[in-house]
Amino acid sequence: MSQNPEIKVASRRQFFKAAGIGAVAAAGAGSVAGPAPAAAAETTAQSAGYAETAHVKTYYALAK
Repeated sequence: MSQNPEIKVASRRQFFKAAGIGAVAAAGAGSVAGPAPAAAAETTAQSAGYAETAHVKTYYALAK
């Protein structure tokens, strides 16, 4: 490592302070973005839940 006097080394306290401020700013930016797109809601509404498909029936047959 070179001894360059122009480079400031941040202390541990300054690092965690900056990280905390960055986390708060990121959380604030996420809440400003608004609600999720409608396409995501449509895909979950189409899901009927559990469906007994061919591979599930095969599993049940082999599990006996």
